[in-house]
Amino acid sequence: MTHIFVYGTLKKGQPNYCKMRDITNGKAEFLCHARTVEKYPLVIAGKYNIPFLLNVPGKGQRVQGEIYSVDDQMLKFLDLFECCPQMYQRTRILLEVEHGVGEGTPKVGSTTEAFVYSTTSYESEWLQNSTFDSYDAYGDHGLVYVPGEARH
Repeated sequence: MTHIFVYGTLKKGQPNYCKMRDITNGKAEFLCHARTVEKYPLVIAGKYNIPFLLNVPGKGQRVQGEIYSVDDQMLKFLDLFECCPQMYQRTRILLEVEHGVGEGTPKVGSTTEAFVYSTTSYESEWLQNSTFDSYDAYGDHGLVYVPGEARH
């Protein structure tokens, strides 16, 4: 099993969370809420208002998200879903555990590593965008996320 940190549309309550729950994609078990140890720019960008974690450590904010334990089938699905490595790159990131759900969950306040889909493939002006510490597709930022099936 591989640990994956999700910070955008794959989190609980977000538009693509259903992909994490769909067993035909593989297995994903929620472990805990966490926050990046380093600051990163989490921006909403492009014509579809997609959340991007720009791989620029030290800029932006400490980003909140969720850690999941996923099997190989789900990892392969997520690589395809995230257009890895063209759009996003799967890299390791250090996280601080905020709270979890039970046995096997890393201890609150401890640090742990997980993979994250961040990007080095972005428009330079995205670095000027507002950054967020937590993504919510339905937030007051007014940037409506366009799901893949609605893109033309």
